[in-house]
Amino acid sequence: MEEQEEFDYDRFKKAAIEGLKSGKDLSGKDGVLLPLLKDFLESALEGEMTSHLIDKKPNNRRNGKGSKTVQTSYGPVDISVPRDRQSEFEPELVAKRQTVIGEGFENRILSLYAKGFSYLQIQEHLV
Repeated sequence: MEEQEEFDYDRFKKAAIEGLKSGKDLSGKDGVLLPLLKDFLESALEGEMTSHLIDKKPNNRRNGKGSKTVQTSYGPVDISVPRDRQSEFEPELVAKRQTVIGEGFENRILSLYAKGFSYLQIQEHLV
């Protein structure tokens, strides 16, 4: 099983602050918030897959990842979406063939993060 690299929040915070100081936008293709949004979406999808595999048939397994680009109000985000061998996984966060994420969703994630919610607490709140 391929391990996802751990998201380094301290490094993200430093890069975001430096980016803002240098005039980088919050949104857009190279916006400072996109790495956080990408990491959250991918981690939440992994959590959905884990839950799916536990709740469903025990002989089903992970079978790699597909990539897709979703449009957000902060700009396009390339994410990796996990898949299972029996093609029964139906993600709820970013559904199959969904290419646009609503503005309210991103704002909820960022406001919870700004309020000091932990990564796990945000996942539990949204799923």
